[in-house]
Amino acid sequence: MTVLKTSLRNFLAHKGRMALSAVAVLLSVAFVSGTLVFTDTMNTTFDKLFASTASDVTVSPKGGDPSGGTPATGRPEAFAASVLERVKGAEGVKEAQGSVASTGVTVVNAQNENVGPTGGAPTVAVNWTPNELRSVELVSGHEPRGPTDVVVDGATAEKHGLKLGDTLRTIAVTGDFTAKISGIVDFKVTNPGATVVYFDTATAQRELLGEEGLFTQISADAQPGVTDGALKANIAAALGDGYKLQTAEEAADAGREEVAGFLDVMRYAMLGFAGIAFLVGIFLIVNTFSMLVAQRTREIGLLRAIGSSREQVNRSVLIEAFLLGLVGSVAGVAAGVGLAVGLMKLMSAVGMELSTRDLTVAWTTPAVGLALGIVVTVLAAYVPARRAARISPMAALRDAGTSADGSTGRGRLGVGLALTGAGAAALIVAARATEAKPGSLWLGAGVVLSLLGLIVIGPFLAGGVVRALGVVVLRIFGPVGRMAERNALRNPRRTGATAAALMIGLALVACLSVVGSSMVASATEELDRSVGADFIVRSRTGQPIVPQAQAAMEKAPGLDHVTEYKDLEVEVTDPHGKDATVELVATDPTYVKDLRRETTAGTLSDAYGEDAVSVGSDYAAEHDVKVGDVLTVAFKGGEAAELTVAAITADTGDIDKGAMYANVTTVARYLPAERMPHSVLVLAGAVDGQEDQAYQALKDALAPYPQYAVSNQADYKTELRNQVGQLLNIVYGLLALAIVVAVLGVVNTLALSVVERTREIGLLRAIGLSRRQLRRMIRLESVVIALFGALLGLGLGMGWGTSAQKLLALEGLGVLDIPWPTILTVFVGSAFVGLFAALVPAFRAGRMNVLNAIASE
Repeated sequence: MTVLKTSLRNFLAHKGRMALSAVAVLLSVAFVSGTLVFTDTMNTTFDKLFASTASDVTVSPKGGDPSGGTPATGRPEAFAASVLERVKGAEGVKEAQGSVASTGVTVVNAQNENVGPTGGAPTVAVNWTPNELRSVELVSGHEPRGPTDVVVDGATAEKHGLKLGDTLRTIAVTGDFTAKISGIVDFKVTNPGATVVYFDTATAQRELLGEEGLFTQISADAQPGVTDGALKANIAAALGDGYKLQTAEEAADAGREEVAGFLDVMRYAMLGFAGIAFLVGIFLIVNTFSMLVAQRTREIGLLRAIGSSREQVNRSVLIEAFLLGLVGSVAGVAAGVGLAVGLMKLMSAVGMELSTRDLTVAWTTPAVGLALGIVVTVLAAYVPARRAARISPMAALRDAGTSADGSTGRGRLGVGLALTGAGAAALIVAARATEAKPGSLWLGAGVVLSLLGLIVIGPFLAGGVVRALGVVVLRIFGPVGRMAERNALRNPRRTGATAAALMIGLALVACLSVVGSSMVASATEELDRSVGADFIVRSRTGQPIVPQAQAAMEKAPGLDHVTEYKDLEVEVTDPHGKDATVELVATDPTYVKDLRRETTAGTLSDAYGEDAVSVGSDYAAEHDVKVGDVLTVAFKGGEAAELTVAAITADTGDIDKGAMYANVTTVARYLPAERMPHSVLVLAGAVDGQEDQAYQALKDALAPYPQYAVSNQADYKTELRNQVGQLLNIVYGLLALAIVVAVLGVVNTLALSVVERTREIGLLRAIGLSRRQLRRMIRLESVVIALFGALLGLGLGMGWGTSAQKLLALEGLGVLDIPWPTILTVFVGSAFVGLFAALVPAFRAGRMNVLNAIASE
């Protein structure tokens, strides 16, 4: 009880000094808790949606997507209306309804603007049935009653300013058709961002599937007393094979599986960044308790002198850490809920609607947050606590504030050099790896070992690096600069730990900058080397090119040729009887102009002959295939073809790596027209000298189809650079938490250092140091520590990034590009970070009363 009381008194007495450490714990726990609340809320949202839309049993074509997902043909799998009658006749069926659903549509308003989402959610066109009233309610107008009526969801109507009577044009593979908004519905549960339009059944069948009398799904409800499982068995008996049946629970589980991958990636990525913030926070907490222990040396010595044991002193410091972790974690859990709400608002802004009505705070969230925050804080304080326990009673006779940990040992130096050397060796092995999987393991080991090594030897590096930085940065400030340098060197272990916190975040920034810049440079180099097409047309939302858009392109003036690009997955049997699933690209013969593919055998143009095909060099080596061999290629939904290998392409680049090529006309002989996929993109070449005119003509031709983007090579490179930049900005935003915690560490170190040097500061002021000079000294000390951390972090990160690029070169990332402007900007920015971190400590130091400071103990 005495130890607890002492710990409570000490904690309350030094609460101001621990405040920034508590903030670090708060931020880290908030990020973890916010991530858990956010992903749990998303799960709740989707669970409610799936539960509200699922009937007791759903029937869909085998191989089809019951959610209406559309294949590359543009038409979802469907069956005849007679199947509905057979389902209605099955034993135990109370009611059954046929549905038509497709995601292969684009809906545009009267201004030719796409009203569908652009953030990943689909545009769904469905037929209106009483079953829809389970999940939506009609809030204005009436249901669709004919081919000129369409109903739209309220969120889409509000976002795009749609109202009753407005005209919408729906673009499908069967053609374009228009209708006027006859009604607006609101979802009874949260719609996570999809745009949904409803047509009457006959119109949906005709315009989405190409003919009436077809359904993509049947929803059946059971009579009282009939279980879902029994109903499923009865319907299966009535229909026979060839259909996919799911109970309501199975359909909901399937829906969860569809979104589980996305949610898991998001959850683990965000928790990974939270883990980085915790790692940085550890340095802050270690520094805080180390300095507090050093400042309380006399106090702890007195406690030891009056009978306190080492265990009691150790326990006292750990109890203080526990209290710090508890306070920070409780506040962090509460802040995490607020963070989750903020993330939901942010996701809503980019197209994924999440309602706070579904906010889910499971009991595991505060449990994980509290446990993590407390455990990390106590573990971080363990070494300072052990150090406190070793303080002898004779320490009560020393001056207060004498640092007991200013030296570093040879053992630490040896361990640090060994770890750093091992990390560097692992990174070199990773860079020289010939296979990606073992190389990635070496890369991971190299990152961890080199990071640990620099953390351990940071105090030894502080002397040389800080002195070098002092010559460049501090000496111009005269005696004040020299004092700032000596203050930074006074306790190399503390300086190293403070800089290490910043080093971690900046190392990751540098590594990702190198990889991102190399990705852009590699893709640009490959485009310049391989792509001969003047223009690339592709969907902004991942949909195939509809026939009417294809026809419009082919009529555009100034074009020399237009090349279709159809992507198929086929089963290939080699001459030795070995099967494999391979990507086959069906294109026009002009593709050899649009993409310059190197061949190791044969000529690629020969692969566009009758019943000919090319294969990739990796496939050829693995299956012992040569030019002239005959492959059996089975097309899904079509016939098997005997195709002769006419060329072997080199799998050295990233574009179409491993793909087989064949003429569109060859594929069309073995695949029915309704099974032939539409182009996923279209390439085009301009007549010589008419590039600008053809570019504009192509844009004009596709103006009625806003879902497609027309790019020349310069546009494509810019878009690629922007996409990589956006991804890096998201990552940098997540890393900002770790950098913020690192800045708090600098602030806390300086603040405690000012307290520790109170008497010294008073003496400096007494002998003539002005307030302005004092503040400048502290700011310069902060700047040099920040620059020290930046040098270590940026150097380490560039090493990681270089090794990662060499490894990724196996996958086509062949160009190493160091983004020096970014690296230099971050380095200079670190100086401003140091200045910012020193504002409050410098201000407090400048306000000290000289006499009181000299008299302090």
